[in-house]
Order: sequence, then C-alpha cells, then structure tokens
Amino acid sequence: MRGEPMLKQVGGENVIPRIPIRAASFPSPFVSGLEYSVPSRGVWNIVHIGFLVPEAHEIYVCGLGCLRGVVLTAAEMNAMDRFSTVAIEEHNVLDGDMEDLFLEGVTDILNRLPKLPRAVEVFCSCIHQFMGCDLGMCYRELRRRFPSVDFVECYMNPTMRKSGLTPDQLMRRQMYALLKPREADPKLCAVLGNCFAMEETSDLSRLIRASGRTQVEIQDCKTYDDYQHMGAADLLITTQPVAHPGGKALGERLGRRYLYLPVSYGAAEIRTNLTRLAETLGTTYDGGAEAEAAAEAALAAAKTAVGETPIAIDYTVTSRPLGLARLLRTHGFRVRTLFIDAFNGEERADYDWLRANAPELEVCPTVNPGMRVYPLGSDGPTLALGQKAAYFTQTPHFVNLVENGGLWGFDGIRRMAEEMTAAMQAEKEIETTISAKGLGCESCI
Repeated sequence: MRGEPMLKQVGGENVIPRIPIRAASFPSPFVSGLEYSVPSRGVWNIVHIGFLVPEAHEIYVCGLGCLRGVVLTAAEMNAMDRFSTVAIEEHNVLDGDMEDLFLEGVTDILNRLPKLPRAVEVFCSCIHQFMGCDLGMCYRELRRRFPSVDFVECYMNPTMRKSGLTPDQLMRRQMYALLKPREADPKLCAVLGNCFAMEETSDLSRLIRASGRTQVEIQDCKTYDDYQHMGAADLLITTQPVAHPGGKALGERLGRRYLYLPVSYGAAEIRTNLTRLAETLGTTYDGGAEAEAAAEAALAAAKTAVGETPIAIDYTVTSRPLGLARLLRTHGFRVRTLFIDAFNGEERADYDWLRANAPELEVCPTVNPGMRVYPLGSDGPTLALGQKAAYFTQTPHFVNLVENGGLWGFDGIRRMAEEMTAAMQAEKEIETTISAKGLGCESCI
C-alpha cells in the first residue's frame, strides 16, 4: 500500500495573488507565510542605517548563515574597515558559552583594531533571545573594559518582525541612542530617522529656516562630535512611520519637544502639519499657496508627459503609497497596480477613497511565493514608481526613489511629478539600476 508522500508542497499552486482593492481587507490584504524576495536591492537595511553614525564600528554576533547578507552589504559599500563579525557555531549553543563568545569575541575585535572607535554598534541575533543570554551583563562588562567607547545594543532579529517594534524601527531608535544629554539650543532643530536628508526645498525645511533656526540631520554629521551635537536640538522631528517610536523615545529621554510630521500627499494634512510646526516654532505659516501652485503645475506637466500610460506604485518608493495613488487618480493619471504587502495604518482614509473611487485598482503583494512566477513585463507599457514595481513590470520608465527620497510636502509632490516626467522622457537600465544595495550609498557593484 502506498503511504503518504514524504514531501508536501506548501503555499498552494503557482497562482499569482492579485486582487482588486475593493476586495482587499485593511490593513492586511494577504495572508502572511512563506516569503519570496524580489531582486531589487535599493531599500536600506540595518547595515546601511548603522553606518550613518559617523566613526561608529559595527560588530555582528550571529550564525554564519545570517552573517552572509550583512557581510556582503558592508563589502559592497567598501566599508569593511568599519565592520566585524563574531560567528556563532553549533558547539557554542551546545556548550552554553554564548555569553563568553559574545564578550570575548567583541573584546578580541576591539583589541585588534588599529584604533579604538568612538562608538560601537553590537548586533545580537535571535539565537541570543532563544538561549536566554544575559546580554545586559555582556554590555556592562564591555563598558567596563572599554570606558572610552560608547556601546549601543542593536538587533538583527527577524523573529521580531511580527510583534512589537520591528528590526527597522529598533534600528531607527538605536541609531540615536548614543546621543548624550546636553544643554538645549533653542535655535537648533533635528530631523531624525531618515535614510536620505530632507531636501532643502521641502516645505518643512523652508519653514524651519524662515523661523531663524538651523536644521540638522545625521547626514550632515561628518564626525562623532558633530553627531553628539544633535543632542542639543530643542525640537526633534520625524517624518517616517518607522522612525516615530524612536523619535518619541529620544524626546522623552532628552526632555525635548517632539513632532511627528509624516509624509503626506493630501493638501489638508500637509497644511495641518505645517501649521503645527509653525506653532511649535513660534512663527506663522502662510498657507503654502505658492508651493501648492507649483505642485499643481508639475502634476499637469507630468500628466502631459505620461498621458494614458498605466502607472504601477510599490510600497518602497514612499511611506504613503495609497496617498500617492489617490493624488494621482484625482489628477487623471491611470494608476493601475499597487505592489504592496500590507497597508500603512495611517492610510485608512486613502484606502476608503480608493475602494469607493477606484474599486478596480489591482493590489499585488511582493513577498508572496506566487509572485516568483509573475509574468514579468506582461503589463505592457507602464510607468513604475519604485524599484519593485519596475522589476515586476520590466519597464525602463521608472522613478528610482526609495523611502520618499528626502521629499516632503507640496514641494515633495512637485519633485515626484518632475521625477515622473523625467522617467517618461528617458529610459533606465533595470537590472543594473536595482541590483545595487542601498540606493544612494557607496557601492562597488
């Protein structure tokens, strides 16, 4: 008698999971499970973000399989002089010497460096939580052995992706955990948690300058002392959902005023956020009529360039993909597809609007295993906003931005529209453009 097969297929058949937005539940339109990785690499990971702290050295204490990706990232960035690893092997788990490996491995690395770094970001992994390692003791001992070094606990723990703060949120918090309390400077504002510095022309930056204050971001810091000076900022601002928890925590720790002013494509929300900022700065906001008019003119020019070409948007290009889709639909653009795995909880109003006014808008996940057989390029001529959308549609006409690219407000809308116009006028080579890790970082590829 034949028994049950030894191998069983998981994930069902090779069915491409695409649904109209009218049938997509909020905030989770797709079931979470086995995942597929799209070969677009522009989104930043914890290695890229950690290197934003000047003069900091990263040390990863992980299994060899986990180390492979972060080592490749550091190598591609030509940053191996700021990067080290401690490999966890099976016998370390069986022998119960995880704390010794962590402590002595980091100590050995630091003793071998030509010069002690000002700061060290030590990344533990999920195995440390599974084994119940006393990491608190390890960090206390490291600080005792190296009193001149500022240590910060960092995490490479994929098991934390579905509960509590995600690894990305934790990294955005920990990258400022090294800031030490100092006297507040009422003329200094710090914008936190972005991969890309805010564009100087953004409505937010212009309002800060108009108030007579100086805006500082981690991208402006060339030395560790420059970085520490950010702690003097009297006002802290974040614009990304992943940075919000960290910004709030830093404000509480340093006793500073804090504002969360998210990227938005809705005129009313932009005005509200700028009004909140102006009130906090003790100045006035003029309503943004000139900036809004420039945005509208750029959208009109983009509509002329794009015409009836369908548009695909993915979640990596902006933290508000539904808001961007709504904006474009209200201006006559043919937004046809959203490549997105889950909806941002802040976008409920945009979700409701799209369901009512664009019910046929197609929603496709990016990590579902069925997407590995997506018929690349079958969508026909398309304008893609984001690298994942460019990969699935295989269009040479795409906007190559990640995480808003430093755009914000009405000026951000203007810049996005100009990027769309430029993408229609000039083709990009897909594979070479999206294969480099960390868009905007140094890459040897």
